[in-house]
Amino acid sequence: MNTNRCVIPVIKSPQDYQAFRISPQDTNRLALVFDTATANKSLTMCVEIFDVDGKTPPNRHRRAVEMFFILKGEGRAMCDGKTVSIQAGDSILVPATGTHIIENTGSTRLYALCIMVPNEDFAELIRSGTPVELDEEDISVLRRLPAPVLC
Repeated sequence: MNTNRCVIPVIKSPQDYQAFRISPQDTNRLALVFDTATANKSLTMCVEIFDVDGKTPPNRHRRAVEMFFILKGEGRAMCDGKTVSIQAGDSILVPATGTHIIENTGSTRLYALCIMVPNEDFAELIRSGTPVELDEEDISVLRRLPAPVLC
């Protein structure tokens, strides 16, 4: 008996992503790409967008491993007292229980693909925040298009 089966993939575009600011004073936004509801797995995948000088509050996860892949910009990653500079193309893997901060130190927004496994209520925390819109710059980065010229 063939146990392989064809599964129709879930495909989303940047216009489909729901973005949130978890707390009103936060300087980062999270655009949900996939979570437990859409992936039917205990994971969260989002794009984290940091304003200039933006950063996450110090945080840690009991069981979840969190991975960041820097799409655009530059910054600093801190985990348990260790600090490294980060830029587009860099990856960061934060182990469970690692207290960490990601900070934008550049002159433009910092964009990071973020994956957390297991979900550990991360998607629910994001969705509990204030919905925000992705702007033209955000969409151009997510579509890998040249940035719009702003006058």
